[in-house]
Amino acid sequence: MRAPIKRISTGIDIGTHSTRVVVIEHTRGEAQRIIGTGISVTRGLRHGYIINKVDAFKSVKQAIEQAEKMANTKINNALLSVGGISLESVVSHGTATSSRASGEVSGQDIKKTATEAEENLSHLTNKRIIHRVPLRYKLDGKEVLGDPVGMIGSKLEVKMLFITCLEQHLNDLVKVVEELGVEVDDIVPSPVAAGQVALNKKQRSVGCALVNIGAETVSIAVFENDTPISLQVFPIGSTDITNDIALGLKIPLDEAEKIKISGPSGVYSKKKLDEIIEARLEDILELIESHLKKINRNGLLPAGIILTGGGAGIATIEDLAKAVLKLPSSIAHPVTSMGGKSPIKDSSWLVAYGLALYGLQKPEEPSEANVTTFINILKKWVKPFLP
Repeated sequence: MRAPIKRISTGIDIGTHSTRVVVIEHTRGEAQRIIGTGISVTRGLRHGYIINKVDAFKSVKQAIEQAEKMANTKINNALLSVGGISLESVVSHGTATSSRASGEVSGQDIKKTATEAEENLSHLTNKRIIHRVPLRYKLDGKEVLGDPVGMIGSKLEVKMLFITCLEQHLNDLVKVVEELGVEVDDIVPSPVAAGQVALNKKQRSVGCALVNIGAETVSIAVFENDTPISLQVFPIGSTDITNDIALGLKIPLDEAEKIKISGPSGVYSKKKLDEIIEARLEDILELIESHLKKINRNGLLPAGIILTGGGAGIATIEDLAKAVLKLPSSIAHPVTSMGGKSPIKDSSWLVAYGLALYGLQKPEEPSEANVTTFINILKKWVKPFLP
């Protein structure tokens, strides 16, 4: 009887406020399950990039060790998210003439259009492309629904989304993780990773915006036709709301953070607190509205706005988003589909969890053990035919 194939995937999300690690185990024929999680307070980051490597190293080390202890396994490989203010998207176009005499579109033609679209990009100094998404193909001027490979035509065009970040910021994050003995298998933009689990396929298909309100940054990722079509990060976050409360009510930051989430508890004026919070939230939502106008999607996303991150826990945010953006608004809740009780409790874990799932979806490279098994089976099959 063949032993069941077991795969383990790990996601590491190094946020400005917290570092989170999620380890998922999947055995063929069984439900995937989270076997380990780790969390630590992040030190040494500002707006998503590292400013103190020693402090960042200690924070990531603590979260990884916690996850390893819970999972009872050593983490050797992981997927890493990248966010921060240097993360952005840009759209470019590329064309190619069919390489076959028959005019049939080949995989090589697809690569040519993608290469030209990348070559047509400008302002890429000090930046690295970390994600590529074909948004639309045209063949001889007519839009192609789906994959154009195998169709007949002479001129193929592509509209492609590229997600980039500052190379130095990315290298610093990767170096911290790899110095801990963990090989980074892939880099995934934080909003794309979160979209794996915060949104269902219908939401991503009809059109929606995933808005993550982090400690020092706010990101927006717009999805249509089950793919991201735009991404932007703003240097503002829920920490700004905490600072406003501390200044407005003249109280310590720790106390301001508590009442931001749980309310004034009768000690302070609820009206004044709401005014302080709503003023800053309106600033954030106006930035989101401005971005939606820029890409011609304001008021035109049927699945609306889905809010995630620590800032999404503020009581008034859902109603305020509906009023300002004039779109349906809801808070994302993790849908883990795990066997047993899941340790994932709120939307702040979505990026790390999405990364781990993303890793399971990638095709697994054949291991040495699998190759040996295949060779032994082949020998057994061939043996009766040998002299």
